Order: sequence, then structure tokens, then C-alpha cells
Amino acid sequence: MRIEKEIYGEEAMENLGETLSKALKGGGVVYLEGDLGMGKTTLVRGVLRGLGYQGPVKSPTYTIVEPYEFAGLEAYHFDLYRVGNAEELEFMGIRDYFTVGSLCLIEWAEMGRGVLPEADLVISLQLIRQGRHVSFIAQSEKGNVALNVLGEAITS
Repeated sequence: MRIEKEIYGEEAMENLGETLSKALKGGGVVYLEGDLGMGKTTLVRGVLRGLGYQGPVKSPTYTIVEPYEFAGLEAYHFDLYRVGNAEELEFMGIRDYFTVGSLCLIEWAEMGRGVLPEADLVISLQLIRQGRHVSFIAQSEKGNVALNVLGEAITS
């Protein structure tokens, strides 16, 4: 299953993230793909705001992971841009973050290939005119459920 949307502006990207949060309350593994400056962290900020987080959200480029706790859900925002080798992730115990009830939002997932679990949902952001083309692609049954919820939220 796939959903595509055009987004114009940072506020619209954050709002899309808030809408997406409704589809991710059950957790899952989400890969965020796109070049630098495409809005991956802005989308994550919207997801976290939609889940109830009110503080600042920055990309964890140097810390690799930033945890967030919500009632009944642990969320982790990963930025693997600076990872030189996927084995580095094993040393930090990355597999411990991927539990049944956790939500793992991963920027630059290709840097962890071979160590990371498969994505439930892949979100790809590409530059178009003055905005972004956003593709949501389900990779599992959990991803399909999330896209059904997202599709209903976008069209209502």
C-alpha cells in the first residue's frame, strides 16, 4: 500500500507529522528517506507533538538516538547520518530499542543496513517546486494498518 502527498512549508510538514502520529500510536519501525534539508526531522517533530510531546525536537545527529516517553509508548528518534559502519550500532545496543510497543523513527536507515530490523513504513521525501513530495510505503501488515489510518485522517 502507498500514499503520496505534496507538502508546502515547514508548518504543513509538521501538521502532516501530527496526523501521522494517529497512525503510529501502536508503535513500529519507520524509515525516513531523503536528502539533507528535506524535512525528515520536521516530520518527526510533528509526530512527537501529535503524541503529546511539547519540548524542542532536534535531529540527534551526534547522539544518534533521542528517547521520548508517552503513556503506553516509548518513541526513539534515530539519526544515523554520522554512523561509519553498521557494526557501531551493535556496540550501542541498538537492538534493545526495537520492542513490540516501541516507535522507532529512523533517519538515514541505510547506514544501519544489516543491523536494523525491516521497516513497517518507509517515508520518502523529495524536493518538488517549492515543496516536498512525500511517499508513504507500507512494508508490513503493521505498516498497512498505519496507512489505512493515515489515509482516513488525510481525506477526512
